[in-house]
Amino acid sequence: MAVSNNLTAILNFIAFMCSIPIITAGIWLASKPDNECIHWLRWPVVFMGIAVLLVSLLGFVGAYWKKEGLLGVYLVLMAILIVLLLVILILAFVVTRPNGAYHVPGRAYQEYRLEGFSPWLRNHITSSDYWGRIRTCLADSSICPKLSQEYITPNDFFAAHLSPIESGCCKPPTICGFQYMSPTSWISPSNQAVDADCFVWNNDPSQLCFNCNSCKGGLLGNLRREWRKANIILIVTVVVLIWVYLIACSAYRNAQTEELFGRYKRGWT
Repeated sequence: MAVSNNLTAILNFIAFMCSIPIITAGIWLASKPDNECIHWLRWPVVFMGIAVLLVSLLGFVGAYWKKEGLLGVYLVLMAILIVLLLVILILAFVVTRPNGAYHVPGRAYQEYRLEGFSPWLRNHITSSDYWGRIRTCLADSSICPKLSQEYITPNDFFAAHLSPIESGCCKPPTICGFQYMSPTSWISPSNQAVDADCFVWNNDPSQLCFNCNSCKGGLLGNLRREWRKANIILIVTVVVLIWVYLIACSAYRNAQTEELFGRYKRGWT
């Protein structure tokens, strides 16, 4: 019984350590400018990491001080958390699989088509119900103004590896044929009918291309890139948590069996 409890305590310490990369990944996601503008996407991973941390501590206390009731509660709660993490992972993979990015000849950066991304993301982030607030947040950020300080000449700008948001929101689509003046100031071509975004572009720093479909695509491109990076950390962590949980279940079951066997022996002596 003591051996099983000690093993369970060690396993819960490992699970406690697994909560750290989950929380770190969540904080990294929450610190990104695009996630700052989408409030409901900022904290779910952080909350999940904190929940894993607290449940692991519960299991550690139950194992170390031989509180069988706490161990039983720990096993139930950890199973729920692992299922929730798997749901988040599957959802993230499904909605970030489509990619609306495409290469532009003569440019180091990519541009983005809104139609190329997941319908779920488009409906939940770039619909008219949400975009007004997100657009205002992006316009108030320093994402676009800093480009004028970083890139002076057209060659510097065209050779830059812009983020999806910078490419989609801070400049007009290349297909429009605008003439470069600065990263956020362009001379309109004589014919703008090639794309609807060409009419939307405005040199006003508060307007730029924040109402363009290319900006919405750029935001989704940013989310896709960041969540796919975070998913790598989450996959490794969830695999370790499942392994720890299965061993903890086995140790708990063995401890229960040993206790019953001990009671049975004492009944015959």
